Amino acid sequence: MSEKNKKEDDLDTTTTFADMNVEGFRWYDPSIKKSDGKKTHRQKISRKEYWRLVRAAFAAYLPMFIILIAAFGLMVLIAWLWVG
Repeated sequence: MSEKNKKEDDLDTTTTFADMNVEGFRWYDPSIKKSDGKKTHRQKISRKEYWRLVRAAFAAYLPMFIILIAAFGLMVLIAWLWVG
């Protein structure tokens, strides 16, 4: 194809409609803020705060874990009654 037959693509405006700073890409920079592209710094948390966050996460997941264990136990009980 010769140079004179090539015409400029009017549809390609190089405008991005989605954020290209995606985790997993080699150009990913976690310090770039999503909204306006400015760099931010991560806050340092103390050990005490970290363990409070861990305990809060466990407290949030504990009810679902208990429900799953109870449902599994109920299924085992029903199977035992059915077979026995």
